[in-house]
Amino acid sequence: MLIVLSPAKSLDYETPPVTDKFTLPVFVNESAKLVNDLKKLSLQEVAELMSLSDKLAALNVARFADWSKTFTTKNSKQAILAFNGDVYEGLDANSLNKKSLDYLQDHVRVLSGLYGVLKPLDLMQAYRLEMGTSFKNAVGKDLYAFWGEKITKALKEELDQHKSKCLINLASDEYFKSVKPANLGHPIIAPVFQDEKAGKYKIISFYAKRARGLMTRFIVDNKIDKAEDLKDFNLEGYQYAAKESTADKPVFRRKEQ
Repeated sequence: MLIVLSPAKSLDYETPPVTDKFTLPVFVNESAKLVNDLKKLSLQEVAELMSLSDKLAALNVARFADWSKTFTTKNSKQAILAFNGDVYEGLDANSLNKKSLDYLQDHVRVLSGLYGVLKPLDLMQAYRLEMGTSFKNAVGKDLYAFWGEKITKALKEELDQHKSKCLINLASDEYFKSVKPANLGHPIIAPVFQDEKAGKYKIISFYAKRARGLMTRFIVDNKIDKAEDLKDFNLEGYQYAAKESTADKPVFRRKEQ
């Protein structure tokens, strides 16, 4: 069983990593091609491309300028410990022990506009490049064209080696569009998280993002390797809603907070 997550815009390179173990991204050469093209853009072009303020654009221009094909513990940090958004607060990887980090490494992948696919302990240099960015490149009009079949193929090759050949999609639509389900060749389960508001259940972005991280943590803590066992997910008040669920879209609901 393999879980896919979206990355986070917020990054934490200040907190020391809780492990010395690391691996290296598999698509470094592809990342380098993108960075080389991004380095050619002016500050204003970066600001317009990514809809950023001048201050954030300047930060990312500097990041691209500093980016190197050589990854070290001085210029990089393990991806799962560097990302710092709602999903990753729910996951709280900093509190995992070595055994759980190993399980995370085997069962979780982060989809990335710059890196394609990241293993949790892959060293990652700071960046910002959302998968939905319409960045023209040698392959096509955007990053979906750039990555083509590479991400799907990488996930398929890993799933082929797993005992339970099921992909748990806990990524956003923007990022999961980089995966081609028809070519994956394995079942995809996409959990849905709904919160009650004014007597009605709906997907509330902030809560749903955190819930994706919570479910990832639940899977890791309980060493879950069967999709049907996801129904037991119950962190922070969520409960499986059988009537609203389908086999590939289990629904989890929570009373108003």
